[in-house]
Amino acid sequence: MIDDDPTVTNPDHYRSLWENEFVRVLEYTDVPGDRTTAHRHPNSVMVTLTSFERSLTTDDRVFEVELPEGAAVWLPAQRHAGENIGATPTHTILIELKGEAAGAIGEAALGPVLRE
Repeated sequence: MIDDDPTVTNPDHYRSLWENEFVRVLEYTDVPGDRTTAHRHPNSVMVTLTSFERSLTTDDRVFEVELPEGAAVWLPAQRHAGENIGATPTHTILIELKGEAAGAIGEAALGPVLRE
């Protein structure tokens, strides 16, 4: 649904850098205390250009994450709202997949999948 597109719901934070029929590349920026309204992401790879802490919410679930600068993580298809709960600005690149690779939003999906 186009209304859930983060570049539409949160244009002060998300901007499209490049797109073709397979992927869309977004840049995300915010500062401590900034919040986003609910939006969706297809299956994506997120690359952190700064370290940050954020809280993601969907329905009645909350997921807090802290990521270092230079991390690359899998972000399964999901719908959420977020808040920068740390002391540093957030700067990330999201590579969103399209077509069959985009995946369906799952009930359990919230936040990135961190390697252990």
